[in-house]
Amino acid sequence: MDDKLFEKRYETYREAVEAYLNRLFLGDYPWGKLHESMRYSLLSGGKRVRPVLTLEVARLGGLRNWRRALPFACALELVHTYSLIHDDLPCMDDDALRRGKPTNHAVYGETMATLAGDALQAEAYGLIANALKLGTRAKVNAVASLSWASGANGMVAGQVLDLTDFGRDRWTLTMLCDKKTCFMIKCAAELGCAASNASSEVCNATQTYASLLGLAFQIQDDLLDVIGDEETFGKPIGSDKEEGKTTFVDLLGVDGCREEVRRLTAEAVEALHGVEDTAFLERLALNLAERTK
Repeated sequence: MDDKLFEKRYETYREAVEAYLNRLFLGDYPWGKLHESMRYSLLSGGKRVRPVLTLEVARLGGLRNWRRALPFACALELVHTYSLIHDDLPCMDDDALRRGKPTNHAVYGETMATLAGDALQAEAYGLIANALKLGTRAKVNAVASLSWASGANGMVAGQVLDLTDFGRDRWTLTMLCDKKTCFMIKCAAELGCAASNASSEVCNATQTYASLLGLAFQIQDDLLDVIGDEETFGKPIGSDKEEGKTTFVDLLGVDGCREEVRRLTAEAVEALHGVEDTAFLERLALNLAERTK
């Protein structure tokens, strides 16, 4: 797939996601500051990789009108946003910048930021339940996938491991990253499969692809925390080292991380072989491996 076609489809998906999210949490309420805080983080930009992946997998799985999958895709983005708000809190990573802007608690205070994250998580399941153009089976599967990926054995477990400095060697660090990062990226593929009632072949291929993509994504993140440009990256460089965290750069070195990202990306693309029309996903994997933010 050439650059123009890839960028056009990606931008079409991203704009659809932005438009959907921009319609949420509006209105004049006595608790309007909560909605303002939620929208501050939800609409702060970002690549929207996870919802884009959901929409493309839904299309690949046979959902002719991929826009019907927008509630599932945006539910995932609500949960992802809540996790970032909470991850930045003083009791967690205590970060001052996110995507080049002051973090939620820096603007709205720690209490409101905590409540904004709480509300975003709850509202995500409301989006799934109220997806009128998708069936009951699809919704049940979506709830099961998102709750598992983000819950006590998934993303939250990964955060606990991160706070307890669990990842000190390659095996434990990979487990931590699987739970904290990879499960949610795999969930993006699962939600696309649920929305489209995709075949087992498409589900197996795209979920394997997404798992490998997720680990490559995290290793690239670790790499950028060392060699990235702070203005481009959107948050302080070297924050992991300052916090005493072990990263893949500590274990593999800069060149080793680059090689591992290349290897995982190649395996992700290989996982799609046998499924038709995967050029967009292949190109997505290659682009993420080369990202600078």
